[in-house]
Amino acid sequence: MPSQLHKNAQRVQESLNQFGLSLSVVELPGSTRTAQEAALAIGCSVSQIAKSLVFWGKNSNQPLLIITSGTNRVNEKAVGSLVGEPLEKADANKVQEYTGFPIGGVSPVGHKNPIRIFIDEDLMTFDTIWAAAGTPHAVFELTPQHLLTMTGGKVIPVK
Repeated sequence: MPSQLHKNAQRVQESLNQFGLSLSVVELPGSTRTAQEAALAIGCSVSQIAKSLVFWGKNSNQPLLIITSGTNRVNEKAVGSLVGEPLEKADANKVQEYTGFPIGGVSPVGHKNPIRIFIDEDLMTFDTIWAAAGTPHAVFELTPQHLLTMTGGKVIPVK
């Protein structure tokens, strides 16, 4: 394993350190770009993967981050009703530009710009979950409570 983290993974680690929690970014040889790949590389269930997906508000033209369980698909219409505007999935360029992370590596923390965050209620049922850490090969383990504390996200149903 390399002694130094990729710059994006290091940014995530620095963000985690600011919360005073003992959470560590690990870089894996296998891809963690999809929830299935991440679960296989880590050795956990796909449901324990916290997918960070960026959507764009059609009225506000502002991004929002939905952190969902790896087995769930976000119902854009239902979530749009909850957040007060129709949503569309952000393209790879918008994701990279706004968060500073590539698709498949978007972390719940350490973004380039502030972003509204919503958390899938299904993630709250696990003792531990895993999230991307800035690259499609970096992850970190945390609890759902850590996720709430660090992001200030609002827990909602996303299905």
